[in-house]
Formats: sequence, structure tokens, C-alpha cells
Amino acid sequence: MTRILVTGVSGLLGINLAHETMHAYDIVGVDRGKLVNAPFKIWKADLLDPGAVDAILNSVRPNWLINCAALADLEACENTPYLARALNTDLPAQMAKACRSRDISFAHISTDAVFDGEKDGFYTEEDPPNPLGVYSQTKLDGERAVLNENKNAIVARVNFYGWSLSGKRSLAEFFHHNLTNNKSMSGFTDVIFCPMFVNHTARTLIKMLEKNLSGLYHLVGTQAMSKYQFGVEIARKFSLQEGEISPKSILASSLTARRAHNLALSTHKLSTDLGETLPEFSTGLDEFYTQYKQGFPQKIRGYQQH
Repeated sequence: MTRILVTGVSGLLGINLAHETMHAYDIVGVDRGKLVNAPFKIWKADLLDPGAVDAILNSVRPNWLINCAALADLEACENTPYLARALNTDLPAQMAKACRSRDISFAHISTDAVFDGEKDGFYTEEDPPNPLGVYSQTKLDGERAVLNENKNAIVARVNFYGWSLSGKRSLAEFFHHNLTNNKSMSGFTDVIFCPMFVNHTARTLIKMLEKNLSGLYHLVGTQAMSKYQFGVEIARKFSLQEGEISPKSILASSLTARRAHNLALSTHKLSTDLGETLPEFSTGLDEFYTQYKQGFPQKIRGYQQH
């Protein structure tokens, strides 16, 4: 059975990827101690400790490594740029090199936020990035370092939503939480993105590794929409009051880290190389809703140390 090492396993993608694949693959998740009752193997470690990456790879001996570890909080990156660089640039480069020397397939998770959002239409993998802040700059530097160290690596620029350990990691959870508690909120009308249901992200990543793809890919949803529209879609799916979401411009927000207006990414290269179309937005939203009805959010929250 193929053994997959998943770093950042307590994050939104990590936990759902491990949960999605644990019956078909031998999953080992790397975590600093947040997970206690997970239904897959956990290797407790801090990846920033000197020698940690080599020690884990030598002990676990995975066939694949999927790196979901990152400092993804935009404000935290602005406040602690040295930590952002360590996690988002230096660590992935180290992993890429270590995997290359051991013949381990490596997939690194990047972000749609490497672009400045000034383009009309969809960004392709050929478009020049222009990061707006510390987070996106360190992620872009990480992409380049990974592909420089390991030409067989996969770098996937993503944007996903789903149920997380904390219940607070994804935009979908933010809208759902506020709507179910009758709290009003705003949604940006001038920030465009391509949200993908996290289990679709996980399944597609596995297909990419199975097919031995390599290089840079856009792994996002096939439908572009504003953050406001996304909130309305969540409200409608869960039969909640969409009127509680007020349309707002990001220019009127108090967020300190700059954010791009248009992060619509084309998935044409990926669907061509996979030989299949990527899932529709509505399919993902249906599954997100079904998970909720089946008690999945409560189930995964039971895996963590409080």
C-alpha cells in the first residue's frame, strides 16, 4: 500500500486529505501535538527543528510527501516575516531536496494569492506573479525553491473550503457560523476567487500523484465568484437568511494586509493533463452540506487536544 506522509495534517486540507484517503492509502500525519484521537497514524514533530525533515523521512519512509504545512494567516505573516519565510519558503525547499535524494514523490501546496489581481479574466500558470504581501511573497519564493530543488515535484496553487478542526479555518465556516447564529456580516463584492471543496482538492491531488504529474498547476474550483456570492450560495444551500450578508467593498474594510481583487485561476492545464474535467462548484457545495448533515464537523473536532 502506498504510504503518504502529510505535513500540516491538523490544517484544513491536511485533516480532510488524511481522512479522505486513509482507507486506500497508508497515511502518516505530522503534527506538533494538536491531534490526539485521529483515526490515522500521527508522527509528533516540529518540522522547523534542525534535522526534523530527514529524521521523519528516514523513519516513516513514505512513497509520497504532501506538504500542507504553512503560515497562512496574512496578518501573522506581516508581523513575523522570519517565521513566514521559514515555513513557507525554506522548509518546502528542504523537503523538495530531501524527497529528490530519496526518490519520494513530492507535492507542495501553494496559493492563488501569488498574483496581484490586476488581470481581467483568468490567470494561467504562464502569467507572471506579483505578490502583494509577505504571505504571498514567501509562498511564491517557496514554489520557485521547490521546483529549483526538485524538477519532478508538483506545486499546486489552491483555494479551498471545508470543515476544519477549529471550525474557523474556512470562509464557508465563517458564513455558516454567523448565519446559523443570526449574526449579520459582510461579504466582499470586489474580491473574486475560485473556491474548491477541500475533498475535491484532496482527491485531485491524489490523482496528480498517481499520474506522476510534475510542475506548476492551478488546482482551484472551475467557477469564479465574489466572496459575497460565495456567502449567498452557502446561505441558500443551508436554507439560511442570505439577507444577513451585506455586500461590501474590500476598500472599506479594516484588513491591514493587502489582498488581490481578482484571483480567478484557469484550471485548463490541469484538466488537460489529467484527462478529465474538474468537479463543478455545486457538486462540492452539495457534499459540504451532506457532511454537515452527517455530523462530520463534530467528528473531526473530536480528534484534537483541547
